[in-house]
Amino acid sequence: MKKLLALVLALCMVLTLVACGSTQDASDTDADAAEPTPAADAAEEAEGDAASATYTVGICQLVQHDALDAATQGFKDAIVEALGEDAVKFDEQNAQNDSNTCSTIIASFVNENVDLILANATPALQAAQAGTDTIPVLGTSVTEYGVALGLENFDGLVGTNISGTSDLAPLDQQAAMLQELFPEAQNVGLLYCSGEANSQYQVDTVKGYLEEMGYTCELYAFSDADDLSAVCTSAANNSDVIYVPTDNTVASNTEIINNICLPAEVPVIAGEEGICAGCGVATLSISYYDLGVATGNMAVKILTGESNVSEMPIEYAPQFTQKYNPTNCEALGIEVPEGYVAIE
Repeated sequence: MKKLLALVLALCMVLTLVACGSTQDASDTDADAAEPTPAADAAEEAEGDAASATYTVGICQLVQHDALDAATQGFKDAIVEALGEDAVKFDEQNAQNDSNTCSTIIASFVNENVDLILANATPALQAAQAGTDTIPVLGTSVTEYGVALGLENFDGLVGTNISGTSDLAPLDQQAAMLQELFPEAQNVGLLYCSGEANSQYQVDTVKGYLEEMGYTCELYAFSDADDLSAVCTSAANNSDVIYVPTDNTVASNTEIINNICLPAEVPVIAGEEGICAGCGVATLSISYYDLGVATGNMAVKILTGESNVSEMPIEYAPQFTQKYNPTNCEALGIEVPEGYVAIE
């Protein structure tokens, strides 16, 4: 009996040890299953990054006026609509019409390593060209990229980290507008800022068209806002009509021009709507908001990897509208032909 009892006790001890071992193994297995694996960690991290992905876009705008403001707003709206408000952070800075400040702003974007730069106006684009050859740069409110970037035989594709949209309206049609409204005029003054390369390009081109039409043309260049009044007064005293291109310094100082030209009864043909609203009588213009939207759509393709900026040709405004300034036209007794839209 003693032997039998000892055998039963031994068997119970063995069974107890096996059961404990099995329980421990199961616990270990459960613990292993609960503990995240490196692969699971990576997948979870990637999922979190995708949910909180944020693009940083630097915006360098040369100066504050209606046209550039509209382009910037259209650009931002297009990106937010496509990617969502939480997916992009805009670092928007204004250079107060100073090209050196443009360079400082671009340098800050480069140091911040932003994902994309919007250069709004020619001096901003030139600063971006000098500041980085790696970060994608989109220009807008830039008339002629070949002139702005110093490119010979420009064919519409920059081919580097730069692309964008152009605000170039058909200059021959602007000249034709002047002829339609003022066929009896003889002397045309072309008023522009000599510090803006694209302004020089526009007045030189329009001057050629006008001279072919038989007008006598004179260039009136001012260096900055400080000498605009004196130069504009000279232009008004010696011109039957004045033409101003899409010039940022003009756009920021239309009141000065209007206060000189309107009392002198000298009409102004403007290169864009904002200038026309401030001091002009008529323009063949684009929507700068729509131009900004087109630029924003380009930015979305770049940010999402759909397109490479080096392979994106410069885009142009899809349509142009003949517009007139009702207040100035009435003051000068100008009858606008059918087909022109009043600037509100």
